[in-house]
Amino acid sequence: MSIPLAERLRPQSLDEYIGQEHLVGTDAVLRRAITSNRLPSMIFWGPPGVGKTTLAGIIARNLKRPFYVLSAVSSGVKDVREVIEKARQYNGQLKEVPGNAILFIDEIHRFSKSQQDSLLAAVEQGIITLIGATTENPSFEVISPLLSRCQVYVLRELTKENLENLLHRAVQQDSELKKRNISFKETASLLRLSGGDARKLLNLLDLVVQSVPGDGPVAISDDYVLSVAQQNLARYDKNGEQHYDIISAFIKSIRGSDPNAAVYWLARMIAGGEDPLFIARRMLILASEDIGNANPTALVIANNCFEAVNKIGYPECRITLSQAAVYLACSAKSNASYMAIEDALAAVKESGDLPVPLSIRNAPTKLMKSLGYGKEYAYDHHRERNFAGQEFLPEELKGRTFYQPGTNTREQEIRSWLKSLWKEKYQYGDESTGKP
Repeated sequence: MSIPLAERLRPQSLDEYIGQEHLVGTDAVLRRAITSNRLPSMIFWGPPGVGKTTLAGIIARNLKRPFYVLSAVSSGVKDVREVIEKARQYNGQLKEVPGNAILFIDEIHRFSKSQQDSLLAAVEQGIITLIGATTENPSFEVISPLLSRCQVYVLRELTKENLENLLHRAVQQDSELKKRNISFKETASLLRLSGGDARKLLNLLDLVVQSVPGDGPVAISDDYVLSVAQQNLARYDKNGEQHYDIISAFIKSIRGSDPNAAVYWLARMIAGGEDPLFIARRMLILASEDIGNANPTALVIANNCFEAVNKIGYPECRITLSQAAVYLACSAKSNASYMAIEDALAAVKESGDLPVPLSIRNAPTKLMKSLGYGKEYAYDHHRERNFAGQEFLPEELKGRTFYQPGTNTREQEIRSWLKSLWKEKYQYGDESTGKP
């Protein structure tokens, strides 16, 4: 299997590392910590592809410490505990190099609270030196007890000069690229399509070079880069267009009662590193918008799914997400509640702030009672069937039917019940079509 260019060119020392001069430049704070071997647990916070993982590896290599790597997307509490035990054993052995083992956790913001809790004691006791990497603000995504035990280092976006240096280094140092005698007519498209992500930049360069037939010299132009990219870069991007396309496909598959397609699109999002809470939140919305009272339990399932995902995180929460998606897809569907609130909002916009009927106003004072507030209000529980049949809408909207039950079994029961109560006041439609 061919090793990606970004991996082939991964820097092995601080002198080879491009960017982040404020952290690793001459006499910079992190370089001093590394040189003195007084390394705190830390969080690297910065956009994708600016060197968080690479920097963690360089630190471990420079200090000659054991280096364990976990991804928050695919690792759980069990994996964390196994690494901590290995680190404990290492720390108990005689060794020439001082300092404990380093545990690097990529996308640490995706760890649930319980997963982050499992790190606390080991960090506090010095069993491991934690290096976490995140693209999200750690103030919101990392629990306070863990954050207080870590130094946060902010990694900045790579500059245009950094990225161009990376391109020229690649064609000069990589053994495969050197064979092709590569030159750059333009670099604008490479830089723009990579979005400042060094990993994407190098792998895109590799893809462009490989697409040029033969083994002769390669002159890279913007037009050629764009033509190659359009043919080959249709991958899931959680921050780009595919993010919206795939969540749309997922929601529409559930709405269309297709559990197989729903699970497939769910898998695409999980494999792409999508935030599990984003997926759970969308299912929670769907449970009301597209299922509603056709199966009220769907909202309970979706809400419980959201809570469970928030507690357990990846990788275990993939099972909970799948269970909820399958349940929602297999449920009866109704958008009646959604249409009801949309119709009511339209009426509010059209008619403005209509007064509340006096009979159902609150009357906490004698003055309000003297003005007729609450007068002639009929307490429903004192009437047969707990129903008084009084007027609740403003005079101008009397008899306006906002909620029209769907034709599913559950809402047919609701329709029959409402028609038996309100007789001809509200038009609840035909049982078979649901239309007035």
